[in-house]
Amino acid sequence: MTRVLVVDDQFLIRAGLVALLRAVPDIEVVGEAADGKEAVERAAITHPDIVLMDVRMPGMSGITATEQILAQARDRKPLELPLPRVLMLTTFDLDEYVYAALRAGASGFLLKDAGPERLLAALAAVAGGDMLFAPSVTCRLIEAYTRRVESAVGTPADLGALTIREVEVLRLIARGMSNTEIADSLFISEATVKTHLNRTMNKLDLGSRAQAVVLAYETGLVTPGVSGG
Repeated sequence: MTRVLVVDDQFLIRAGLVALLRAVPDIEVVGEAADGKEAVERAAITHPDIVLMDVRMPGMSGITATEQILAQARDRKPLELPLPRVLMLTTFDLDEYVYAALRAGASGFLLKDAGPERLLAALAAVAGGDMLFAPSVTCRLIEAYTRRVESAVGTPADLGALTIREVEVLRLIARGMSNTEIADSLFISEATVKTHLNRTMNKLDLGSRAQAVVLAYETGLVTPGVSGG
Protein backbone atom coordinates (compact mmCIF):
# COMPACT_ATOMS: atom_id res chain seq x y z
CA MET A 1 0.00 0.00 0.00
CA THR A 2 1.42 3.39 -1.06
CA ARG A 3 0.52 6.23 1.30
CA VAL A 4 0.07 9.57 -0.47
CA LEU A 5 -0.28 13.15 0.79
CA VAL A 6 -1.90 15.48 -1.78
CA VAL A 7 -0.88 19.16 -1.75
CA ASP A 8 -2.44 21.82 -4.01
CA ASP A 9 -3.83 25.25 -3.26
CA GLN A 10 -6.64 24.89 -5.83
CA PHE A 11 -9.51 23.04 -4.19
CA LEU A 12 -10.98 21.52 -7.35
CA ILE A 13 -7.63 20.14 -8.52
CA ARG A 14 -6.84 18.78 -5.06
CA ALA A 15 -10.28 17.23 -4.68
CA GLY A 16 -10.03 15.64 -8.11
CA LEU A 17 -6.65 14.12 -7.32
CA VAL A 18 -7.86 12.80 -3.97
CA ALA A 19 -10.97 11.26 -5.54
CA LEU A 20 -8.94 9.59 -8.28
CA LEU A 21 -6.35 8.16 -5.90
CA ARG A 22 -8.93 6.89 -3.42
CA ALA A 23 -10.40 4.74 -6.19
CA VAL A 24 -7.08 2.89 -6.62
CA PRO A 25 -6.87 -0.28 -4.44
CA ASP A 26 -3.16 -0.07 -3.60
CA ILE A 27 -3.08 3.66 -2.79
CA GLU A 28 -4.12 5.25 0.49
CA VAL A 29 -4.61 9.01 0.66
CA VAL A 30 -3.39 9.84 4.16
CA GLY A 31 -4.12 13.55 3.96
CA GLU A 32 -4.35 16.71 1.90
CA ALA A 33 -3.02 20.23 2.28
CA ALA A 34 -3.76 23.59 0.67
CA ASP A 35 -0.31 25.19 1.04
CA GLY A 36 3.29 24.44 1.84
CA LYS A 37 3.07 25.15 5.56
CA GLU A 38 0.12 22.82 5.96
CA ALA A 39 1.92 20.20 3.87
CA VAL A 40 4.90 20.22 6.25
CA GLU A 41 2.59 19.85 9.24
CA ARG A 42 0.54 17.06 7.66
CA ALA A 43 3.65 15.16 6.54
CA ALA A 44 5.01 15.19 10.09
CA ILE A 45 1.80 13.55 11.31
CA THR A 46 0.96 11.14 8.49
CA HIS A 47 4.45 10.01 7.35
CA PRO A 48 3.46 9.53 3.68
CA ASP A 49 5.44 7.42 1.22
CA ILE A 50 4.85 10.02 -1.49
CA VAL A 51 3.92 13.70 -1.37
CA LEU A 52 2.14 14.91 -4.50
CA MET A 53 3.29 18.53 -4.24
CA ASP A 54 2.16 21.61 -6.15
CA VAL A 55 5.08 23.90 -7.03
CA ARG A 56 3.42 27.30 -6.98
CA MET A 57 1.34 28.10 -3.91
CA PRO A 58 0.72 31.26 -1.86
CA GLY A 59 2.81 31.54 1.26
CA MET A 60 5.27 28.67 1.45
CA SER A 61 6.07 27.27 -1.99
CA GLY A 62 6.20 23.60 -2.83
CA ILE A 63 9.98 23.85 -3.11
CA THR A 64 10.43 25.17 0.42
CA ALA A 65 7.91 22.65 1.70
CA THR A 66 9.84 19.85 0.01
CA GLU A 67 13.06 20.94 1.70
CA GLN A 68 11.39 21.09 5.11
CA ILE A 69 9.53 17.79 4.74
CA LEU A 70 12.70 15.93 3.79
CA ALA A 71 14.71 17.69 6.51
CA GLN A 72 12.24 16.80 9.25
CA ALA A 73 12.12 13.20 7.99
CA ARG A 74 15.92 12.95 8.20
CA ASP A 75 15.86 14.39 11.72
CA ARG A 76 13.54 11.69 13.05
CA LYS A 77 15.31 9.75 15.76
CA PRO A 78 15.44 6.90 15.28
CA LEU A 79 14.91 7.02 11.52
CA GLU A 80 12.24 4.35 11.68
CA LEU A 81 10.66 5.20 8.34
CA PRO A 82 12.15 5.73 4.86
CA LEU A 83 12.30 9.27 3.54
CA PRO A 84 9.16 10.32 1.68
CA ARG A 85 9.46 10.86 -2.07
CA VAL A 86 8.14 14.12 -3.47
CA LEU A 87 6.44 14.20 -6.85
CA MET A 88 6.08 17.81 -7.98
CA LEU A 89 3.00 19.10 -9.81
CA THR A 90 3.93 21.74 -12.38
CA THR A 91 2.15 23.64 -15.13
CA PHE A 92 4.97 23.61 -17.68
CA ASP A 93 7.57 20.94 -18.44
CA LEU A 94 10.29 23.62 -18.26
CA ASP A 95 8.89 25.51 -15.32
CA GLU A 96 11.34 28.04 -13.85
CA TYR A 97 11.15 26.23 -10.54
CA VAL A 98 12.05 22.77 -11.82
CA TYR A 99 15.77 23.09 -11.24
CA ALA A 100 15.28 24.43 -7.73
CA ALA A 101 12.90 21.56 -6.99
CA LEU A 102 15.50 19.04 -8.11
CA ARG A 103 18.06 20.59 -5.80
CA ALA A 104 15.51 20.51 -2.97
CA GLY A 105 15.24 16.74 -3.33
CA ALA A 106 12.16 16.19 -5.50
CA SER A 107 12.00 12.74 -7.08
CA GLY A 108 10.10 13.71 -10.19
CA PHE A 109 7.65 15.96 -11.97
CA LEU A 110 4.11 15.61 -13.26
CA LEU A 111 2.35 18.04 -15.56
CA LYS A 112 -1.02 19.14 -14.24
CA ASP A 113 -2.69 18.27 -17.53
CA ALA A 114 -1.47 14.67 -17.38
CA GLY A 115 -4.16 12.00 -17.56
CA PRO A 116 -5.03 9.50 -14.83
CA GLU A 117 -2.87 6.76 -16.38
CA ARG A 118 0.17 9.06 -16.39
CA LEU A 119 -0.45 10.04 -12.77
CA LEU A 120 -0.67 6.44 -11.59
CA ALA A 121 2.40 5.47 -13.63
CA ALA A 122 4.29 8.40 -12.11
CA LEU A 123 3.36 7.39 -8.57
CA ALA A 124 4.40 3.80 -9.25
CA ALA A 125 7.75 4.93 -10.68
CA VAL A 126 8.53 7.24 -7.78
CA ALA A 127 7.40 4.66 -5.21
CA GLY A 128 9.80 2.20 -6.82
CA GLY A 129 12.73 4.58 -6.41
CA ASP A 130 12.91 5.83 -10.00
CA MET A 131 12.67 9.30 -11.47
CA LEU A 132 9.36 10.16 -13.09
CA PHE A 133 10.81 11.27 -16.42
CA ALA A 134 12.76 9.05 -18.77
CA PRO A 135 16.51 9.57 -18.21
CA SER A 136 16.95 11.52 -21.46
CA VAL A 137 14.21 13.97 -20.47
CA THR A 138 15.70 14.39 -17.00
CA CYS A 139 19.08 15.19 -18.52
CA ARG A 140 17.61 17.77 -20.90
CA LEU A 141 15.87 19.44 -17.96
CA ILE A 142 19.05 19.60 -15.94
CA GLU A 143 21.14 20.80 -18.88
CA ALA A 144 18.69 23.61 -19.57
CA TYR A 145 18.72 24.88 -16.02
CA THR A 146 22.36 24.26 -15.19
CA ARG A 147 23.25 26.79 -17.89
CA ARG A 148 21.15 29.39 -16.09
CA VAL A 149 22.48 28.84 -12.59
CA GLU A 150 25.01 31.38 -11.37
CA SER A 151 28.29 30.07 -9.99
CA ALA A 152 27.39 31.74 -6.69
CA VAL A 153 24.77 29.10 -5.96
CA GLY A 154 27.19 27.60 -3.48
CA THR A 155 30.22 25.39 -3.19
CA PRO A 156 29.37 21.86 -4.34
CA ALA A 157 30.20 18.86 -2.24
CA ASP A 158 33.70 17.41 -2.51
CA LEU A 159 33.70 14.35 -4.75
CA GLY A 160 37.05 13.38 -3.23
CA ALA A 161 35.13 11.39 -0.63
CA LEU A 162 34.01 8.95 -3.31
CA THR A 163 35.82 5.86 -4.54
CA ILE A 164 36.75 5.53 -8.20
CA ARG A 165 33.86 3.16 -8.80
CA GLU A 166 31.39 5.45 -7.04
CA VAL A 167 32.48 8.31 -9.28
CA GLU A 168 31.99 6.10 -12.34
CA VAL A 169 28.48 5.17 -11.23
CA LEU A 170 27.61 8.82 -10.49
CA ARG A 171 28.85 9.89 -13.93
CA LEU A 172 26.75 7.26 -15.70
CA ILE A 173 23.67 8.13 -13.65
CA ALA A 174 24.09 11.76 -14.69
CA ARG A 175 24.32 10.59 -18.31
CA GLY A 176 20.80 9.21 -17.96
CA MET A 177 21.62 5.52 -17.72
CA SER A 178 19.42 3.15 -15.72
CA ASN A 179 20.83 0.86 -13.03
CA THR A 180 20.60 -2.07 -15.44
CA GLU A 181 22.50 -0.19 -18.15
CA ILE A 182 25.19 0.87 -15.67
CA ALA A 183 25.58 -2.71 -14.48
CA ASP A 184 26.05 -3.92 -18.06
CA SER A 185 28.50 -1.11 -18.83
CA LEU A 186 30.69 -1.71 -15.76
CA PHE A 187 30.30 -5.51 -15.73
CA ILE A 188 28.89 -5.53 -12.21
CA SER A 189 25.53 -6.58 -10.78
CA GLU A 190 22.56 -4.25 -10.52
CA ALA A 191 22.63 -4.75 -6.74
CA THR A 192 26.22 -3.50 -6.69
CA VAL A 193 25.21 -0.43 -8.66
CA LYS A 194 22.53 0.32 -6.05
CA THR A 195 25.09 -0.17 -3.27
CA HIS A 196 27.51 2.30 -4.89
CA LEU A 197 24.71 4.81 -5.40
CA ASN A 198 23.49 4.52 -1.80
CA ARG A 199 27.01 4.99 -0.46
CA THR A 200 27.51 8.00 -2.73
CA MET A 201 24.30 9.61 -1.54
CA ASN A 202 25.20 8.98 2.10
CA LYS A 203 28.72 10.41 1.71
CA LEU A 204 27.47 13.52 -0.08
CA ASP A 205 24.33 13.93 2.08
CA LEU A 206 21.98 13.67 -0.88
CA GLY A 207 18.30 12.88 -0.52
CA SER A 208 17.42 11.66 -4.00
CA ARG A 209 18.77 10.37 -7.31
CA ALA A 210 17.81 13.73 -8.81
CA GLN A 211 20.11 15.57 -6.41
CA ALA A 212 22.93 13.21 -7.36
CA VAL A 213 22.44 14.07 -11.03
CA VAL A 214 22.37 17.80 -10.31
CA LEU A 215 25.55 17.52 -8.25
CA ALA A 216 27.33 15.74 -11.09
CA TYR A 217 26.62 18.72 -13.35
CA GLU A 218 27.44 21.34 -10.73
CA THR A 219 30.83 19.79 -9.94
CA GLY A 220 31.76 19.45 -13.61
CA LEU A 221 31.83 15.66 -13.45
CA VAL A 222 29.45 15.82 -16.41
CA THR A 223 29.28 18.74 -18.82
CA PRO A 224 25.91 19.73 -20.33
CA GLY A 225 25.69 18.97 -24.03
CA VAL A 226 28.89 16.91 -24.10
CA SER A 227 28.55 13.16 -24.63
CA GLY A 228 30.89 10.50 -23.38
CA GLY A 229 32.76 10.21 -20.08
